[in-house]
Amino acid sequence: MVNVTSINAVQSAVVRAERQVQQGETRVNQDAARLDQSESQLSRDREALAQNQRESTRAARPAPEPAPAVNLNRAIENPSRAEQVLPGLLAASRPQVNALGQTIGKFINTTA
Repeated sequence: MVNVTSINAVQSAVVRAERQVQQGETRVNQDAARLDQSESQLSRDREALAQNQRESTRAARPAPEPAPAVNLNRAIENPSRAEQVLPGLLAASRPQVNALGQTIGKFINTTA
């Protein structure tokens, strides 16, 4: 026959094993959470590294060529009379008339 001491020993062994399983599950869950945090940090660090590399590459590029110098020798001189003639469209502008027959331009003819 099975005596009471052996049953108690088996029950306490089962309880101890269940407690160890629960502790193991808790550790696994904590490790999984730490792994997720580490992966997230790794992703942020990789993005920061890529950004730093882009900025470093951009900073290492040679400066663009400066624009050519503008020749200012004739900038202050008055042009000749022939060069001062207005283009044809601007020289003889005709007044425009609106739907009421009034001229449009600097002055608008209105009747009181």
